[in-house]
Amino acid sequence: MNLKTWISFSLACGLFFSCADEKKESQEKKPEVAEKKTDHVVEQFADLRVLRYQIPGWENLTLKEQKLVYYLTQAGLSGRDMMWDQNYRHNLAIREALEHIYTTYQGDKSSKDWKAFEVYLKRVWFSNGIHHHYSNDKIMPGFEKAYFDKLLDETGTVLDRTIAEVLFNDADAKKVNLDASKGLIKGSAVNFYGPGISDDEVDAFYAKMKSPDPAKPLSFGLNSKLVREDGKLVEKVWKSGGMYGAAIDEIIGWLEKAQEVAENEKQGKALGLLIDYYRSGDLQKWDDYNVAWTEATEGNIDYINSFIEVYNDPKGYRGSYESIVQIKDFEMSAKMEVLAHHAQWFEDHAPLMPEHKKENVVGVSYKTVIVAGEAGDASPSTPIGVNLPNANWIRTAHGSKSVSLGNIIEAYNNAGSGDRLKEFVNDKEELELARAYGQLGGKLHTALHEVIGHASGKLNPGVGETKETLKNYASTLEEGRADLVGLYFIMDPKIQELGLVDDYRKVAMAEYDGYIRNGLLTQLIRLEPGKDVEEAHMRNRQWVSAWVYEKGKKDNVIEQVKRNGKTYYNINDYDKLRELFGQLLRETQRIKSEGDYEAAKALVEGYGVKVDQDIHREVLERNKAFKSASYSGFVNPVLVPETDEAGEITAIRVTQPESFEQQMLWYSDKYGFLPVEN
Repeated sequence: MNLKTWISFSLACGLFFSCADEKKESQEKKPEVAEKKTDHVVEQFADLRVLRYQIPGWENLTLKEQKLVYYLTQAGLSGRDMMWDQNYRHNLAIREALEHIYTTYQGDKSSKDWKAFEVYLKRVWFSNGIHHHYSNDKIMPGFEKAYFDKLLDETGTVLDRTIAEVLFNDADAKKVNLDASKGLIKGSAVNFYGPGISDDEVDAFYAKMKSPDPAKPLSFGLNSKLVREDGKLVEKVWKSGGMYGAAIDEIIGWLEKAQEVAENEKQGKALGLLIDYYRSGDLQKWDDYNVAWTEATEGNIDYINSFIEVYNDPKGYRGSYESIVQIKDFEMSAKMEVLAHHAQWFEDHAPLMPEHKKENVVGVSYKTVIVAGEAGDASPSTPIGVNLPNANWIRTAHGSKSVSLGNIIEAYNNAGSGDRLKEFVNDKEELELARAYGQLGGKLHTALHEVIGHASGKLNPGVGETKETLKNYASTLEEGRADLVGLYFIMDPKIQELGLVDDYRKVAMAEYDGYIRNGLLTQLIRLEPGKDVEEAHMRNRQWVSAWVYEKGKKDNVIEQVKRNGKTYYNINDYDKLRELFGQLLRETQRIKSEGDYEAAKALVEGYGVKVDQDIHREVLERNKAFKSASYSGFVNPVLVPETDEAGEITAIRVTQPESFEQQMLWYSDKYGFLPVEN
């Protein structure tokens, strides 16, 4: 399962803790940077806001540690274009054409059409392609095709006519389609499957694959594209010498440099296994690497790099490329490690069926980290917390690593969220709770979600991996299950006993308020009128909130309030709400443990997909008063090495890009290792 926790933006009441040839000629050109840029907001356009984050404590790292961070960051950026191609088969060709127009057009740049073109390009940059990073809908240009044709002609930009038409027509309208009635693969534009391949063919193809050890199932399909050749289905493996080989070879080169400056033997071993995996494409090497990476817990530097999360595959097999480079935040990690040390207590006291509890929760490692660089699936839009590895058997036998991205969270907080919170809270008491305890509640919920939630529970003997049993509902069920663990335990006095809070009830009340408000109201700001909920995290927040709201109606646990034409939700009984969270957690774990697809479908489709259109229209109207965008992402700091006459690195400076477009153009220029069609 994909185990990310994504930021739910300011909609959740400020709870920012809660988940061409011309290019080649300038290949060595350095980006313009500003060393002391400290303002957090870079710019805002459409429904997006671009922020910047700092790397506090960089100067306290040794030169060797700084080199390790630099090499890992370069490795991450070298694979950036794989994510673009994974998202849609024509993305790289489209990006090249759009960027060529942007950098060479000499016409009127004050016109409404040109301004719309600039916004469109920035939206495409932000989403790593032409489909919205969150809704999965195709981003439609705010200008006519005739104007685009004019730009192509006047700049001499070459783009296949069929591809150009796609920008404006109804083809490939949804990146990831989760409506099985439309065909999961047929209805998805994501570039993981060749044309004409059906859902049943994929199921049959992987049903024939057997792992050498059934107790340690391999992640079949994780690192390949499934295509039809000579009438047969075959995998085009992403590896050195295979698909994406040019970019992967660059990654390998930087990982080899990183291995040379590894902090310890275990870290070096893990890097070596990752290199072996990239060279061979062998999924057994992937598991060997994940075991070694999970057990490499010492040192100040860590990283995520490879094909990992499967949200973008409607069938749940293929991993999107992702990289996050991390520096340990010592002070915050020490405070939060207490949760990991008591993981077994939480498992023992969870409201699960006894047969679904783990007898021995192994090796949950939790750290707050400082992000030094991100790429692929993590950039520009980033998670705030990550729990890996994803294989259930590795998590059971070897544990997992949970991280909270501390400086990312801080950048969100410092960027501010305006007065939206005040608009959607029901009363003064709710507002005061949110302001006093909201950030702490969100932070603690995120920690419980990652450390306890994703480590909790087990599958029944003989039940397959959730991507096989729960299929297109696997991701949202897992994220909802982890959310429910956090929601249940955040109102347990154990939290205060462990010294994590001074008043656990008020912290929990603030988090309950924010979660229900977001799940039933404010996250609707992200949807276009008439749309269903598609994204897995949005679905899980809605089905959790809608289920407890409905089940609590008899006792008026959560009350819908109508006042002056506006809708609010008020929690009347927090203790009964906790009981409902526990009941839903028990059922959700049963669904996962037993692989009950029909129950998963009923839960998600019944509570998590459809939207009350009257409330949606109302929320959108109320939101018009606020200028802050619905989604935020980041530019990355730029690490600039200084060298001596022999070419040896003597120092590495942290700088900031001048603008979003400057960084995006520089990335395309410096890290564009793939052809436009792969």
